[in-house]
Amino acid sequence: MTKETSKVAVVTGGTRGIGAAICEGLKDAGYAVAATYQGNDEAAKKFSANTGIATYKFDVGDFDACEEAVKKITKDLGPVDVLVNNAGITRDAFLHKTTPKHWHDVVHTNLDSVFNMSRLVIEGMRERGFGRIINISSINGQAGQAGQTNYSAAKAGILGFTKALAQESASKGITVNAIAPGYIDTDMVRAVPPEVLEKIVAKIPVKRLGKAEEIAAMVVFLASDKAGFATGATFAINGGQYFS
Repeated sequence: MTKETSKVAVVTGGTRGIGAAICEGLKDAGYAVAATYQGNDEAAKKFSANTGIATYKFDVGDFDACEEAVKKITKDLGPVDVLVNNAGITRDAFLHKTTPKHWHDVVHTNLDSVFNMSRLVIEGMRERGFGRIINISSINGQAGQAGQTNYSAAKAGILGFTKALAQESASKGITVNAIAPGYIDTDMVRAVPPEVLEKIVAKIPVKRLGKAEEIAAMVVFLASDKAGFATGATFAINGGQYFS
């Protein structure tokens, strides 16, 4: 697939974990990929060197920063055809110990970013009559999780956003879907104390953590022309841990 015929995909939070696997999956499928990140320059540099995927550093929760970044990505690669809203952080605490900053930081990165990036690409997608927006939610946005009122609320908000935007966009050739991963084998999950991780895995019917590549495979499908009849849906990939 040449640059002239390649579709352009943007993955927020794309240089580590699930995001990195998504970027690599899309690149392997022939997309021109841009990976965004905010904080870890060393990880982004290593990712770009290993994959050849362009990286862009900015705060996805800041609308003006997103606007400048989308302009640069469009100039470098072309108009955005596929947007994967993957960026996310945690600031865990029981609600009675959650500070306003804990709340706003998580909503800023996990939910405001979905509006910002989608808003900045949706008009172009409508004009061209094609687009794919894929939002990465979480099992904890479906089932809730003690100690994560902020994270669960933001990830649940993504699901409502997905359904509403799907209805607005379907007639314009744009699909909008969500993926709700369960516990995936990433550095963040592996940082959990072994005795806690053992209890987590024990509650997963398939008796293992998911693989980032399994999430990426669903993203690649949803980004493709073959997924044109799938929109407004949430795809739970959690090893049978939760059925919604």
